[in-house]
Amino acid sequence: MHRSAELAALDDAVVAAVDTAAAARRTPIILIDGPSGAGKSSLADRLLRDWPASGTPRLVRMDDLYPGWDGLDAGSVAVGRDLLEPLRAAGTGSWQRWDWVGHCLAGREPVAGHEPLVVEGCGSLSRRNAAVADLAVWLHADDDLRKQRALARDGEAFAVEWDRWQAQFDRFVAREHPLGLATLVLDVTGADLVVAPPPAQRPAAGPRGTTVEI
Repeated sequence: MHRSAELAALDDAVVAAVDTAAAARRTPIILIDGPSGAGKSSLADRLLRDWPASGTPRLVRMDDLYPGWDGLDAGSVAVGRDLLEPLRAAGTGSWQRWDWVGHCLAGREPVAGHEPLVVEGCGSLSRRNAAVADLAVWLHADDDLRKQRALARDGEAFAVEWDRWQAQFDRFVAREHPLGLATLVLDVTGADLVVAPPPAQRPAAGPRGTTVEI
């Protein structure tokens, strides 16, 4: 993958954030947020694949914990309350998985220890969550390109829900002002972020079918 100026800036910011957290003996927490189709999941995949800092990173995707298509706010609150804040305070937390096929809760996932944690997805960068993050990244991409990317990738499964999801995200942005909370803002309109994980690493099912990214 071409290492653009944006990706180089991200790598530098990650190294600084991890070093600062390690010096303070706390778990490094990195949040990646931005609108649908901006490339959050792909950027997170690339970051974990070519991890530039010390430690072995872990990844939590917001797609796996939203409780349904109306669950952006609930997911945003839950990831802070159940995972980020306890992890920062006591070195252990958890998150509740959502079964998109069965439309029900699907088990709680524990997270413990001081290895770096990356959380990516819409709603991750709230005021509450930013307060316990070492690095908060906001992705920007051209609106038409975002929608084109998302619908080309996920097809009708996301097309029918696009307006519903975007309305929730717009309300979240108006309330939380995540752009102002970000410590790093990246315009990834022209960045090469295509990093496809092996099929076995994809979620079993999601809001956009088996490969959805919202």
